[in-house]
Amino acid sequence: MRLKGLNVLVTGAAQGIGRSIALAMANQGANVGIADINTESAEETAVEVSKTGVKSSSITLDVSNEDNVGAAFTAFAKEFGSLDVLVNNAGITRDTLLMRMKEADWDAVMNINLKGSFLCSKEAIKIMAKQRYGKIVNISSVVAFMGNPGQANYCSSKAALIGLTKTIAREYAARGIRANAVAPGFIQTAMTDVLSDNVKDEMKRNIPLGQFGTAEDVAEAVLFLSSKASDYITGQVIHVNGGMYM
Repeated sequence: MRLKGLNVLVTGAAQGIGRSIALAMANQGANVGIADINTESAEETAVEVSKTGVKSSSITLDVSNEDNVGAAFTAFAKEFGSLDVLVNNAGITRDTLLMRMKEADWDAVMNINLKGSFLCSKEAIKIMAKQRYGKIVNISSVVAFMGNPGQANYCSSKAALIGLTKTIAREYAARGIRANAVAPGFIQTAMTDVLSDNVKDEMKRNIPLGQFGTAEDVAEAVLFLSSKASDYITGQVIHVNGGMYM
């Protein structure tokens, strides 16, 4: 029970990697707020998380809207009493080659992936600074370090998130706040499940371990960075990619 009694907020937690992170944290004793723009799915995930015996509730959250973010964090603090860990997981893609990319596609990805993490971190720090303790874990990506054709907006947002992480770590270490990032590689999701075997095999050839990661692999890294075991770690990136990037 590495996180017993801690109050955690996970954005984009209604499904996918965010859902796995929320469940993993609950299984380690944390009370978890399920924040997502998809209200129905967030409620379903919150019910599932609560079955582990911890407190959980769903929070409708558009991370790109400053007023909505402020209200959501105020509501969370009122309900849970404190905020010990924030996981900025909410993210989207709008993939196409750079010359074909519309400004709206660039802005949409930046607003959710980067601006959203900025707004949520800002609100979290207000709470954590008063406590003089807190942890922020940002979910970046291997493509932030490697680049990827058709993902200029996504790669840029995830690379910028590393800079945001390191800046938070430097600015608020004196207040007991740690900020770190996890950079997943190719993770087995509903999106990769529909790919042909030939495409999957080609992708796996770029991974020294020869297999996709799982959402649980990512969750384990987040658990470590959220626990007391990582109290002397800040401003760092944990790569979860099977050796794809070294």
